[in-house]
Amino acid sequence: MIEGAFKSWLILHFANTWFLVGLIWMVQVVHYPLFAKVGLAEFARYEVAHSNLISLVVGPLMLFELLTAVVLLTQWPASIPSWVGWLSFILVGLIWLTTMFVSVPLHARLATGFDAHVHALLVATNWIRTLAWTARGLLMAWLLYKIL
Repeated sequence: MIEGAFKSWLILHFANTWFLVGLIWMVQVVHYPLFAKVGLAEFARYEVAHSNLISLVVGPLMLFELLTAVVLLTQWPASIPSWVGWLSFILVGLIWLTTMFVSVPLHARLATGFDAHVHALLVATNWIRTLAWTARGLLMAWLLYKIL
């Protein structure tokens, strides 16, 4: 029998993760490609505003995802293979590392003005986060199915 606390944390974690999955797909398919349409004169200001505003949305959600992933690991049920929890946690780490060491530096470069090469790198490397979050979402859906 799975403890109620684990189920509650899992439901919160699942909802948060799937919000981030939807958000990253919107950013990947719609938002980042449209950066090229902003215009050179306005782009630097647009990029700074984007970075500030998106951080207000994504930052707390990513932090909650990380914290709840840790909570889930500490309460992991014996009836579910532990590799599922560890894989999920590794994917969170991959997302955080890609964000800190790839996405944020590319955004910083774009904050000085539009550069087509840097923009292309941002779009291409964002697939790492997009696929990692999608994999996490699917893993959490499977886990929720198994638990419920």
